[in-house]
Amino acid sequence: MKKELFKQLPKVDEIIKIPEIIELSKNIDYFNFTEGIRDGIDHFRQGIARGIITELHLKDVVETIKNIIEKKSQMNLRNVINATGTLVHTNLGRSLISEKAAKNVVDVITSYNNLEYNLEEGIRGSRYDHIEKLICTVTGAEAAVLTNNNAAAVMLALNEFAKDGEAVVSRGELVEIGGSFRVPDIMKISGTKLVEVGTTNRTHSKDYKEAISENTSMLLKIHTSNYKIVGFTKEVTNNELAEIGRENNVLTMEDLGSGVLVDFGKYGLKKEPTVQESIASGIDLITFSGDKLLGGPQAGIIVGKKKYIDRLKKNQLLRALRVSKMALAALEPTLRYYLNEREAIEKIPTLKMILEDTVKVKERAAKLLEILQKNNVKCRLVETEATIGGGSMPGETINSYGVGIEGNPVELEREFRSGTPHIVGIIRNNQFILDAKAVKDSEIHPVANRAVDIIKNK
Repeated sequence: MKKELFKQLPKVDEIIKIPEIIELSKNIDYFNFTEGIRDGIDHFRQGIARGIITELHLKDVVETIKNIIEKKSQMNLRNVINATGTLVHTNLGRSLISEKAAKNVVDVITSYNNLEYNLEEGIRGSRYDHIEKLICTVTGAEAAVLTNNNAAAVMLALNEFAKDGEAVVSRGELVEIGGSFRVPDIMKISGTKLVEVGTTNRTHSKDYKEAISENTSMLLKIHTSNYKIVGFTKEVTNNELAEIGRENNVLTMEDLGSGVLVDFGKYGLKKEPTVQESIASGIDLITFSGDKLLGGPQAGIIVGKKKYIDRLKKNQLLRALRVSKMALAALEPTLRYYLNEREAIEKIPTLKMILEDTVKVKERAAKLLEILQKNNVKCRLVETEATIGGGSMPGETINSYGVGIEGNPVELEREFRSGTPHIVGIIRNNQFILDAKAVKDSEIHPVANRAVDIIKNK
């Protein structure tokens, strides 16, 4: 029986001639196309060998191969609809860049460009010249330099100014971010000795002063952007730390993390320290992210006193950590929006979502609900709490709305996540919910269509 089934298995060159398969070849490279056919045939060969497959039909083989080829034709990094209610979602790519920034990236990377070429003088230029002045204008800094992310920015500064020396840090600021990434480990890699001062909840000016010795290279302040300590607490302010540094001729630096350029306190949200405020305090160097709350691409930005930035530009480690042309192309349009705060809030997706009126979110949720109910999907409008995410503004929530769908929440979550389009929702109170806070207007119908298909196929 098995011998007969093995004989019936079509060969690769036979499958390639089938019209349905030929059509699929137009959207995939030849290697994955032929590998998909072989994988499909091998699937049936193994099934026959194990006795699982006892009869063979060509249409089944073709259908299996089609499914395999279609999966192979998809890119591994693909679009996802964010219905989690978390705006700067680390696992879903953090901040969305603006349409203008995206267009500029495409324009720059699909042609040659002046990345390191001075068009006015016809000589080699610096990639940092394209954006340094703009950063300084927006933040009020004397000078700036960029790396590929904020962790790299911190490591570069530590390597330049505190290698083989000591950096004094408050015990309550020794943060760990996603993926078990810890500040003490970065300090160790950079060749810096960590000196902890104060306690978890209280650190005073005298703690820094008493820790300063002939080996002290830096006083480092780290913004606790992904957690908060409440109750009986005390921390040294930027102004106080900057003064201690000046009095003792020790460099001061702050890892600000999320890179806030807008005072959210003016808009009814929890106030986060802004880059401009850190610079005004007199801190010598400040590092922050280009994405997250700034709303641009992944990048690490270092701003501060010119004499220190000039040294960083000469550090050989900078070449290994340098920012890409794609990040520069996306960051410049993003930062230009900040020249007018109102325009930044309207055009930068992350800021727009954070400060969006809850009424508009409810309207999107209600529109989705209406479509689903018209198609006999059992669901209801639910009030939710959205979060900023991305290790930013811990504990801060924003009123939001979503649609709760009736059914097994675990199964629904898997169905929405694994289908096309990929929709990532949340499970709360044993209910699967599609939070509308981060769902675009243009995504309402795709979400609704997918939901209807899932429920109909159950």
